[in-house]
Amino acid sequence: MQTKSKVYLVVVHTLLIIGSSVMIWPFIWMIITSFKTVTEATAMNPFRFFPSQLRFENYQGVIEQFNFLKLYFNTFSMIAINVLCAIVFSSMAAFAFARLEFPGRDFCFGIVLFQMMIPTQIFIVPQYLMVDKLGARNTIFALVFPGLVSAFGTFLLRQFFKMIPKELEYSARIDGCNIGQMFVRIMLPLVKPGLVALAIFTALFAFKNLMWPLIINPSPDAATLSSALSKIQSAYSVNYPRLMAASVLAVCPMLILYFVFQKQFMESVVTSGLTM
Repeated sequence: MQTKSKVYLVVVHTLLIIGSSVMIWPFIWMIITSFKTVTEATAMNPFRFFPSQLRFENYQGVIEQFNFLKLYFNTFSMIAINVLCAIVFSSMAAFAFARLEFPGRDFCFGIVLFQMMIPTQIFIVPQYLMVDKLGARNTIFALVFPGLVSAFGTFLLRQFFKMIPKELEYSARIDGCNIGQMFVRIMLPLVKPGLVALAIFTALFAFKNLMWPLIINPSPDAATLSSALSKIQSAYSVNYPRLMAASVLAVCPMLILYFVFQKQFMESVVTSGLTM
């Protein structure tokens, strides 16, 4: 039995190491390519894995081409507002769907689920027209407009609220709490893992979003990191080392945030997975 257990552990760890290597390989390739010349990056015969020397000209050229401070500001402003709106509005809606009784509750929640089943690309045209009518193109508000209300966040937090025993709710009502006090003082602290999970998922979705910022904010001063990276490619050729250098600069802040909040990130993913 001990031999079988050791063999099983070796096989599992070997597969995990192989899987981790496959996933981290593109990131390593991105960093190495960012220090190459265009000739070294596109050469096939002979193929060069490492650059002949480390060249920081690619990073210098990208920084001169784009105002990264402005891109960081636009991107993280969008992320912060999206996270704040998702937590506030989704928690209130989820609490209502999970703990309150009102006419049409199940029908309204069905609409939320229906919205989750529809591809987000379908909403781009009506959302664009709404933002254009408001005269808000090329603004931070235009970037956060689709994320003001999160159907995913409402569904996720509803699962957490439903796990809370009803006895706590009854006790709060006996002590004289109204609905608002019960929501703020009792329910919200109990669903803190769900709030953290929603904040992390919302931040990741906002950071990776490309299509909407590219459409609604074509101005360079209002662009995000993802939309700015797409503009490095030309119609006939691509400067791969410069593109990789820009990608490294774009992903570094999120990597720093991940290492700082690694514990919270792992706990939120595990908790939300068990709940859903």
